[in-house]
Amino acid sequence: MTTVEREVVVLGAGPAGLTAAIYCARADLRPLVFEGEPSSTSDQPGGQLMLTTDVENYPGFPEGVMGPNLMMDFRAQAVRFGAEMQTEKVTKVDLSSNPFKIWIGENGLTSDPDCLARALIVSTGAKSLMLGLPEEDQLIGRGLSTCATCDGFFFRGQEIAVVGGGDSAMEEATFLTKFASKVTIIHRRDQLRASKIMQERAFANERIEFLWNHVVTAIHGTESLEGVRVSHTKTGEEQDIPLGGLFIAIGHSPNTDIFAGQLKMKENGYLITEPDSSRTSVEGVFACGDVQDDVYRQAVTAAGSGCMAAIDAERWLESRSDLPEASASATLSSQ
Repeated sequence: MTTVEREVVVLGAGPAGLTAAIYCARADLRPLVFEGEPSSTSDQPGGQLMLTTDVENYPGFPEGVMGPNLMMDFRAQAVRFGAEMQTEKVTKVDLSSNPFKIWIGENGLTSDPDCLARALIVSTGAKSLMLGLPEEDQLIGRGLSTCATCDGFFFRGQEIAVVGGGDSAMEEATFLTKFASKVTIIHRRDQLRASKIMQERAFANERIEFLWNHVVTAIHGTESLEGVRVSHTKTGEEQDIPLGGLFIAIGHSPNTDIFAGQLKMKENGYLITEPDSSRTSVEGVFACGDVQDDVYRQAVTAAGSGCMAAIDAERWLESRSDLPEASASATLSSQ
């Protein structure tokens, strides 16, 4: 297969990647976007919003919008301006020299790259760590959530639970008390991992209760979540708890494995970008969205950072007259 050359290649097609594609396409940079694979929950076209039902906090939609519909509109807008979409997962990159080398699918095992990019925008996102229960795929977005800021409003007056014992879990639980009648924190140990100040806030909140030394072993519900089954970690005793909602807050993992040893990362694996910039540790490589954001993790902030990355990439390309111009547009064949 002939190696394709592009001015800009975007890895990932969530809010960040598609916004970057829109801006790059409007700048006549002919971006090629590797969307990921539909079968992958961690690297799928559209990102995590494809697993979300109602989105009511994205500006411009006073009545709310379905997550998949929002992402399809993002995609259509990018295509309208000339972005090319490739529904493939990138499995290997070589950032040691410019142009950057990119391999897709099983071709990552071969010597010749599938694509060359003068500028690379990384927007591969992050995945929420889950409990590994079979009911999760069916009930995510239907009473089961990983984002209190996104979905807390839907649980007004209900009894809900948060799984976790770190800062994220305490923050989620405290936020959810604005809406829920009661929030139960389910934790596998008898003490929290959260910082002292976050613990104090949770302990002081009258709407928060703690279920110590318990793990969730099953999630109940068909069309929507109805409750959970928990098991005591020491005695093995089980009980069913009716709930209106369940929030899993045991952490996130950025999709950065293929950049290990090539791009600088934080200890938690998130890509490091320069202050007020999307520039990474490699010149010509830019990062945006959840892959470099372990603080906000919102669709609107991801979209904003995608705009930044596109503008940074465009300006960088304009400043690099020493780089040869990429070849004309070409489509990769499906593998």
